[in-house]
Amino acid sequence: MTVRTSEAQWDGTLQDGKGRFWTGSGEVSGDFSFSTRFEEQPGTNPEELIGAALAGCYSMALAADLERAGYQPGSVRTKANVIFEKGEAGWTVERIDLESEASVPGIADEEFQKIAAGTKEGCPVSKTLASPIELEARLVG
Repeated sequence: MTVRTSEAQWDGTLQDGKGRFWTGSGEVSGDFSFSTRFEEQPGTNPEELIGAALAGCYSMALAADLERAGYQPGSVRTKANVIFEKGEAGWTVERIDLESEASVPGIADEEFQKIAAGTKEGCPVSKTLASPIELEARLVG
């Protein structure tokens, strides 16, 4: 079993506080705030990280699925648009729109579309976003 970790810390109140996240590998880290998440201030936020995870996973999985189908992909580039909106029940990710472009010699568009759709359903991060989340919470100090 492989376990990947990420952590985040938030200090202060929702509007006046600040947060920081980092991955276990140390390759990715950043600061976030109320204004980078809920307003248009430049900076990162959890939804952007979800989009990056999905785009990375999808691109890699599509390359693998194309190869399994007998094609040699040259490149796959995917953009994830995470639609984050405030509704009556509060903020929610309404949907994620993926836009993917691939360079794949010798494949017909119909075959490519079939493989791409299957990859969307089978990509590990796609499946994770539909999975239950378990929580262990405890008070400290």
